[in-house]
Formats: sequence, structure tokens, C-alpha cells
Amino acid sequence: MTYELRDLKDQVIVITGATAGMGAATAKELVEQGAKVVLNARNETRLKEMVASLGEANATYIAGDCSEPSVSRAVAQAALDKFGTIDAVIPNAGIGMYGSILDYSDDEVNRMMRTNYEGTVHIIRACLPTMIAKKVGDIVIVSSVAGFRGGGDESIYAGTKHAQVGLAGGLDRELREKGVRVALVCPAGTETEFAIGAGRTAGTPVLASFLRSEDIAFQITTILKQPRSVRTHIWTLWSINQQS
Repeated sequence: MTYELRDLKDQVIVITGATAGMGAATAKELVEQGAKVVLNARNETRLKEMVASLGEANATYIAGDCSEPSVSRAVAQAALDKFGTIDAVIPNAGIGMYGSILDYSDDEVNRMMRTNYEGTVHIIRACLPTMIAKKVGDIVIVSSVAGFRGGGDESIYAGTKHAQVGLAGGLDRELREKGVRVALVCPAGTETEFAIGAGRTAGTPVLASFLRSEDIAFQITTILKQPRSVRTHIWTLWSINQQS
């Protein structure tokens, strides 16, 4: 008997950090699967380009910093105004900086902590009431393998990812009885714009051995397509060339 996956046609899915890398790849994959996407990022020019590429019938956007509660609420409202509901949220916005705990300015450190953790909390808080009311939904948090063991050159970043792991564990226990599934996608290094100029250099040969954004998009889509009788929680991803 063929295993029956869920059809994502007309599912309404909110994605933060949606204009590049994993977020953009996930939006494209989901629209190809028939879903509708609500995109958030800071760069409005890129957001407009993405909506034009995906089709205005399939996508809408709100520009801004999702670590601001008012922006996250506006994103959720845009989903309701355009498509009438919210079926899933993918908190993906993230900043990475490599180096010592002392290497970056207060503003740079605070921006990373706010984006990676507070941005995750506030977009979930904004989208969750609709899913609880329906008694069905998915939260797929894009974290990192650094959330389980940070390297010596990423202590603050790893701390933000540890925070996401802790958040997801608590939410899983809080929400499973309410019909909302919570999953963590934790990639190792991925060839994106992430941390370019803050510990990574574009074109560095090692980047070619990393995961691709499409690898993570495929895993996110696979999680969302699982039958509602199935709940998975932690997915870690490594390329064949990376050391775990």
C-alpha cells in the first residue's frame, strides 16, 4: 500500500526570513506544491520580486523586523486578509556571526539575539491563535545543529539556537493536545548568504561542500506533508562531507 502524504494545496503558510537562502527555497517549493505563502523579511524590494515570481495569487508579504511584535502581528493579519486562515508558520529569520564573544558591537550582538530568538517567539505568538482555534496546524522552527553543541567561534549564535531548541520542546508539550505540531529543522552549514562578511567569505571553496537551501526546503515540506496522525520533532541535517 502506498503511504499517503498530505496534500499541501491551498495550505496557507507564513515564512520569515523569506527573501534568500532557505526561506526563499522553501517558499518556492511550497508554492510548487500548491500552497499559499505569506512572506516576511526586512528587504521590501526582494519581497516584491519574490511575490512577482511566485504569483500574486499564491503569495503576499509584509516587510519589517519580525522581532517587533507589531510586525509579526501584521504578518499574521496579512495571511488572514489575503487567504482567510493560517495553516503553518515557519520561523526562519536568522543572523549568524562567527568569532569571539568580544568581536562584535553591542548593537550587532543584540540584533542577532533579537532576530534569532525574539523573532521566532513573536511570529509564533501572532500566528498561533488561528491554528488553536481550528485545532490543527504546524510550527516548523528553523534552528541549527549549533543548538545542540556550539563551536568555539559561535557562542552567542549557538545560545540563540539553544533557545529555539528549548522553546520548541516546551511548545511541543504545550500544543500537541491542541492539534498543533511542533518540529525543529536543524541544518549544519548551508551555502547561503548567512554570515557572509561575519565569519564567512563568499566563494570560499568549503562552501561547496555544505548543504544547499533546497535540501532544507525539502525537509520542511516533508514535515508538513506527514499525515496528521504523525508527529515528528527534531530533524538534523548534514551534508555527506560535513563532520557531525
